[in-house]
Amino acid sequence: MGKTLTLQAADGHRFPAYVAEPAGQPKGGIVVLQEIFGVNAHIRAVADGYAAAGYFVVAPATFSRIGKGEVELGYTEADMKEGMGLKAAVEALPAPGVIADIQAAVDHAAQAGKVGIVGYCWGGLLTWRAAALVKGLSAAVPYYGGGVTTPEEAARQPQVPVLAHFGEQDHWIPLDTVAAFKQAQPAVEVQVYAANHGFNCDHRGSYDKASADLARERTLAFFAKHVG
Repeated sequence: MGKTLTLQAADGHRFPAYVAEPAGQPKGGIVVLQEIFGVNAHIRAVADGYAAAGYFVVAPATFSRIGKGEVELGYTEADMKEGMGLKAAVEALPAPGVIADIQAAVDHAAQAGKVGIVGYCWGGLLTWRAAALVKGLSAAVPYYGGGVTTPEEAARQPQVPVLAHFGEQDHWIPLDTVAAFKQAQPAVEVQVYAANHGFNCDHRGSYDKASADLARERTLAFFAKHVG
């Protein structure tokens, strides 16, 4: 369904992005932010899924700024270690860093109308930051964003409606920090599932179909309300 294009950020940095288009007139645009495993088969399938639901979808390669445009990792321990290293390198970039690439992806998606953003794991954290920092968004949906519930991140002020999904068995994001986040962000819709970290990814052992289906249903309803 999709193809890979090259987009350009305001500072001239060029990066690959997977773009999936709906069959008919798009309802709006959706930016999909990858996990630490790159714009791999799973993320492309997620993008295709939102395109099938009627959206023009852009999934930027968020490792590109450290010279890793085409990253396709699996879910072994070695893949996890490599992905964590790549994430750390991107996180160490001076501001605005990868936010500039997310802005360019949102600008590209805006040709379809209003734009929502959704991200998973590290992409969930970037989605939360984008809700506060990126212009042109209408809604944001972080899935189990590692770091979102830290006091520093919870202090951000999102500029758009946010729906946040968490798993109650997620050892990376303890439930007490989710409760604290909810208290700090009363306007954010927080949903917690009887599932582990990565519950949306059907390529991982932590996949939970019931939780993934319910979260997707809620996410599509949220985007229908705020994006189109």
